[in-house]
Amino acid sequence: MIRLDYWLLFVCVLLAPSVAPADDTAPPLEHHAQITRWIDAAIKDGDLPGAVVCLADGKQIRYLETFGNRQVEPVELPMTTDTVFDLASITKPVATATSIALLAQRGQIDLDALVSKYLPEFTGHQKETITVKQCLLHVSGLTPDNALSDYQDGAQTAWRRICDLKLRSDPGTKFAYSDVGFIVLGKLVEAVSGKPLDVFAKEEIFQPMGMHETMFNPPEELKPRAAPTEKQADGWLKGDVHDPRASRLGGVAGHAGLFSTVKDLVLYGQNLLAAAKGNSTVIGQATFRRMTAPHNVPQESPRGTRTLGWDHQSPYSSNRGTALSDQAFGHGGFTGTVLWIDPEKDLIFIFLSSRLHPDGKGSVNRLAGKIITLLADTTSL
Repeated sequence: MIRLDYWLLFVCVLLAPSVAPADDTAPPLEHHAQITRWIDAAIKDGDLPGAVVCLADGKQIRYLETFGNRQVEPVELPMTTDTVFDLASITKPVATATSIALLAQRGQIDLDALVSKYLPEFTGHQKETITVKQCLLHVSGLTPDNALSDYQDGAQTAWRRICDLKLRSDPGTKFAYSDVGFIVLGKLVEAVSGKPLDVFAKEEIFQPMGMHETMFNPPEELKPRAAPTEKQADGWLKGDVHDPRASRLGGVAGHAGLFSTVKDLVLYGQNLLAAAKGNSTVIGQATFRRMTAPHNVPQESPRGTRTLGWDHQSPYSSNRGTALSDQAFGHGGFTGTVLWIDPEKDLIFIFLSSRLHPDGKGSVNRLAGKIITLLADTTSL
């Protein structure tokens, strides 16, 4: 006869929830403790209200943690992994440069061709000598930003004023990180594809990759999950683009305006890692190699390399850390967002914060660089 206590123990074992074995590819626990100390100190210093930190590879998420709050005013709301972030300049590679790459992959754009071939109105003051590739590399000679007043009378007038701009330098002679150059590229996507940038990116990149919460102008149902940035006269910016030029262009621009979540960005990174091996259904291997190959760009810094839409080793690389391979490429966003992808190490690093909340004075690039250095070192453990 079976004793009652043994029978109860047997039933409890059967009913207990299963526990997955520990992932031996995850970073050590002491790394999480160190990251927590760094981020807690940065929160205390007012550099950010909170963050989402993620390390993934081509198949799985290896580390995903939230820290602090996504909102501290007017009330505190804790950070969550499904928080929607204003990506700011990460729009440039993820939406705009990837769209250009797909159009080139289909033979609809020649990267070495003149922009004026596709946008005939983009001429005067040497602009007719600017190539698509020069815009992608920020060596077009265009100004980093034109006057905000150029955007106050609507998108059509803003575009006409961009076409009237003079160059700061001869095309191809100097690196100058330019939002204007990517506004031009966003317009180029529309002219060639016949679809606005947001529609093309959604239909040809985000939906095929399963990125269902990546978009320009998030709908009202997503805004409660958005991390707010700064306060405006009519309230907090929350789910509305922070960049003033993108805002005046209706929230859709080649340089800024994209919103996303950490898990969507993992899907994007995994698709690019698959493309590196020729396994992506969206981006061909040759296209991937072309868009991520480093190019020397003329500037004073000895670390002057960019890829077609991405950072590689440049004065903007403080968020890169020191542990990535030479194949790594990435980008940061003004709002406090960072994305780096390393095909050699098979890793994706994502750091998402809203550093501008609540007072516009935060700073996260060096913090993100320290964290990626710590986590990327685990790939060799």
